[in-house]
Amino acid sequence: MTGDWQPSASFAALRLRARLNAAIRDFFAEREVLEVETPVLSRAGNTDPNIASFSLEFSGRTDGAPRRRWLRTSPEYPLKRLLAAGLGDCYELGRVFRDGEAGGRHNPEFTMLEWYRVGWDHRRLIEEAAALVNAALALVGRSAELKQVSYHDLYRQQLHVDPATASEAELREALGDVVIDPQGLTRDDWLDLLMTHRLQPAFPADQLLALYDYPASQCALARIRTGVPSVAERFELYLGPLELANGYHELADAAEQGMRFDHDLRRRAQRGDAQPPRDERLLAALDSGFPACAGVALGVDRLMMAMLGATRIADVLAFDFGRA
Repeated sequence: MTGDWQPSASFAALRLRARLNAAIRDFFAEREVLEVETPVLSRAGNTDPNIASFSLEFSGRTDGAPRRRWLRTSPEYPLKRLLAAGLGDCYELGRVFRDGEAGGRHNPEFTMLEWYRVGWDHRRLIEEAAALVNAALALVGRSAELKQVSYHDLYRQQLHVDPATASEAELREALGDVVIDPQGLTRDDWLDLLMTHRLQPAFPADQLLALYDYPASQCALARIRTGVPSVAERFELYLGPLELANGYHELADAAEQGMRFDHDLRRRAQRGDAQPPRDERLLAALDSGFPACAGVALGVDRLMMAMLGATRIADVLAFDFGRA
């Protein structure tokens, strides 16, 4: 423990982070996208079954409001309330918190950049997200060419399985010699395992890959485009094997969003997980007339890791979880 008071990142990494933060703000200032700050604590939580939230009890006066408050896992909900109020294009650069995520590439508190573009769809936002990543890479004398491919085409081309029609047995077979306990896994879980174990590790190191139009069952907060098959209008952006960003052509239907919240909570109940309250203020904002828009969240620490070629998130944090 003698040296654990020392920073986990080098001074060079800390100086690069300061330059990156400045570059991000310059990038959006040039495009007239407004920087905002939104609450870190909320009475509502994230219902996503795959994300665990921190909560705490407020000891002061609440005037009848709940004492339990939730640390944000992203600034998405308050940013969307600002959009519904008519603010226009905006972004936030700040800390977010996720319970249970600590390790080589995860820290329970980390920096997220999230922004929204009114009147855009997810395909247009891919181009801007790639431009921002390349602006960051330019700080270290690098660049990356953008390649775009649909989720369906990637699985067909690389694994020779159709993600829309393949059976669970076929998906399990495509994992090859990767041994996974199948207990409790869903079809989407098998698709995710193919991504993390078979596809991601082979992504070229200096390539920006935008994977778009996900299965409708993986819609999260994205719009669903009907067709055969129906798809969720979302994308993920990878630099080499590192996932950097997740974006959506945003759902604007309050009733549909409420049903998705309830579906999430039922899954949480089945697992015995915490039941964060639905964000009723977000639903009211959507119901008031939410503008057509696209949004994306980008992990700044992951981007720093890619810029430096680091394998541990600790190498880009002043003090990682073990030294906090």
